[in-house]
This record gives sequence, C-alpha cells and structure tokens, in this order.
Amino acid sequence: MATTSTYFYSAMKLTGGKARGVRSARDERQLSEELRGAGLLLVRAWKLPEVFSGVAEGSGKGPLPLSDEAALNNQLHVLLSRGVPLVEALEVGADVVSDRSSGRVQKLRELVAAGTSFAKACKEVGGFDEVAISVYKAAERTGDLAGAAGRLAEAAERRLAIRGKATTVMIYPAIVTLVSIALLAALLIFVVPSMAESVRSMMTEGQSSQLPRISIIVFGLGEWMAANLLGVALGVVTVLAILIVFRKSVITGLIRLFSKVPAVAAMLMAAELTRFFSVLAAMTKSGVPLAEALETSTGSISDGKLRRQLEDTRKALMEGGVLRSLIEKIDALPLATRKLLVAAERSGDLDQAFDALSTNMAEELDTRSSRLLALMEPAVILTMFALLGPMVVAIALPMIKLNQGG
Repeated sequence: MATTSTYFYSAMKLTGGKARGVRSARDERQLSEELRGAGLLLVRAWKLPEVFSGVAEGSGKGPLPLSDEAALNNQLHVLLSRGVPLVEALEVGADVVSDRSSGRVQKLRELVAAGTSFAKACKEVGGFDEVAISVYKAAERTGDLAGAAGRLAEAAERRLAIRGKATTVMIYPAIVTLVSIALLAALLIFVVPSMAESVRSMMTEGQSSQLPRISIIVFGLGEWMAANLLGVALGVVTVLAILIVFRKSVITGLIRLFSKVPAVAAMLMAAELTRFFSVLAAMTKSGVPLAEALETSTGSISDGKLRRQLEDTRKALMEGGVLRSLIEKIDALPLATRKLLVAAERSGDLDQAFDALSTNMAEELDTRSSRLLALMEPAVILTMFALLGPMVVAIALPMIKLNQGG
C-alpha cells in the first residue's frame, strides 16, 4: 500500500480567490487531482514533516467532526428524499462540510461510485462511529437511507446542543477563575512589592517584626515573584503547555471531580440520557434490532449502575427475556421513564417512545443547566474573594495597626 504524505497547499478557486489548507495525498499529482475535484487549481504545495500526519483534511484519521456529520446527513436526507442519486448527493455533501472533511467525503463518493455499499464505504473511509455505520447498514437493507440520514442528522444536532450547553457551563466559571488568577498575579508582582516597601518604611524596626503572619506571607510572595519574573513566566508557560497537551485528561478529571456535586451529576445524567435515547431512536427507527442498538448506545452512559443494568438487559433480551419485565428492573432510570417504556413496548411503539424521551431529557437538560449557571454565580464570587481576599487583608492589617498606633 502506497504511503501518503501531508501537504500544505495554496490553490485558486474556479470562482476566483485563493484557498489554502492541509491535505494528505500520495504525491503532488494526486493532490492536484483531488483539489481539482473539489473545484480548486493547485498553485503550490509544501510537504510537511511526519509530525503533522493525521491533521490533514481528508486524511481519514480521527472522528468526523460532529458539525460535519450533522451537515452531511442533513444534505443526504434532503437530496435522497427527492430522488437524487447517492453519488451525486455525496458530491454536494463534500461542499457543505468543512475543508477538513471535504476530502474524506470525496473518497466516500468514489467508493460508492465504484460499487461499494454506503455503510462499508463509511467504515473504510473512517471517522464514522458505530452508530452511524449500523444505521446506514440497516437502512440499506430497508431502502430508507434518506430517512436514516435525517434521523442521524437530528441525533447529531441534539448532541451539538448538549455540547454547547456543557461548554457554556464550563467556560463561564473557567474564564472568571482565570481572570481572577491573572489579576491576583498582576497585583502580587506589580503592586504588593511597592506596598510592602511603603508599609515597612512607615513602621519602626520593632513594628516591622510584628507584622501579621498573613502580611509576611503575601509580601514575601509578591517580592519573590517580582524578583523572579522570568522564572514565573516560564512556569506559567510550562503549566499552560501541559494543560494543552493533556487537555483531554484534565477535562475528564474535572468532570469526575465536579460530578460529585449533586447539581452537576443531575445535569450530566440528563445529557447522557438525551444522547442515549436519541441514539436508540435513530437506530430502532432504521430497523436495527433493539439488542444491537442497546449494545452500541450504552457506550454513552458513564454511570456505573445504569450501564451495568443496561448491559444485563441486553444479555437477557438476547437470551429470550421479556422486555417489559426487564425494563422494570432498571431502577437506575426514573420510575416515569420505566412506565413510559413499558407502555410503549406493549403498544409496539418503542422507537417513538425513545424519541419522546430524548426530547424530554433535552428539555430537562436546558432547565438543569440554567439552574446550575444560576448556582455558579455566587460560587464564582466566593472564589474571587477567596483568591483576592487574603491579599487585601494582608495590606489592610498593617495599615490599621499604624493608624491605631498613631
């Protein structure tokens, strides 16, 4: 198999204007052909070092971005439902996704045009998760690829909404905390040393030795930071670099830490159940057997008890268990949710129940995230006071003593 290289390219658009980007190809000739297929004329290409492999658009490495998954499936749903052939629909789909994913969709179109099934082509190209591939495979059997694409688009949009809410909840306190730390560092480096010098100059030798312990600590820290400014800056840069490199582990650790808080745990559970029922709805509506759908969708659940109960339910279902009895045993789910699922199973309308539960959980997620943000406001104020308060006290106490002594 020929190895591919990663190129940074400069190209001209057929409609005018320039385009630049990163793309993987065997050589510059293949790169030029792929760009021509995307409506671009290669002007110049620079081969990048191996360290950049896997970051190129169309490299087939890494998952397909969720926004691109939603855009592609939306376009497929619209075009296929109106009778447009799949190959042509994929050609249009390459234009609606980001430049990073455009090459991947182009390769997908080429495989389908060569006679490969859509689900198999998605697996070969890479980046599509198990849910999408299972749904596509079932939809090709039933001949409802358009409907399956629409359901996957809806599920992706719900996941994007969940991600947006989670980002909002995380960014707000993070920004306030970072600003507070930056302000604290600036005051320690540029204000505290001069304040310490002024306080000492106004005190006698005996009074200086009687400075409050908190003042001694804060003044000493500020003077040390000012005297070692370069080292402090290097330390900050190092910490930031470590956080960026290990950001996934850091985020996972923070989620685990804050999940101990009841309000955060409830919001995370609502987010997981929204995705869980959304995936179940998309898969069962496309004809995927319930046991197979449970196996795939349970991966989105992090709660240990619920995950174990769902896995036990899937195993019992495959062994011939009665679904309504199995649902009753999943006490990690709310009672109302279990009763709704049992009623839906009796009426043979489980896929609609999964869809309704996904919508309900999304609404609950909205409510819980709004409440959590409201709770965070006083918590953030207390955090700022905890960071800046000691410094204010350290400066104020000597001043009060001087006034009392005078």
